Amino acid sequence: MVVIESVIKSNPLGRWYIELSDTMKEESEDRVVCLDINEYAQKIETMGQEYGGDVEVAWSSEENVTPEQINEVRMQIMAYEAELEAQKENATHMSDGTPNFNA
Repeated sequence: MVVIESVIKSNPLGRWYIELSDTMKEESEDRVVCLDINEYAQKIETMGQEYGGDVEVAWSSEENVTPEQINEVRMQIMAYEAELEAQKENATHMSDGTPNFNA
């Protein structure tokens, strides 16, 4: 199993982003920046393919990241996971009761 470090960071404008690094590789190589959760999910999947999908994610954040930014990341992850679940079930509504327009 490989561990992929996911570090929430904040740019000078106060916008969060996630920096990924593969712990099996040199620190200087393979740093990946993700600006949203969809991009993050795609990059994790791509990085994990190298290891047969056997991936563990280790989360952390830099000191200048606010609790609001961390909460925003969590909320986007929850929404992403709910959307995936709805697609799996081909549900007509999302877990929060909103219509699933992809069904």
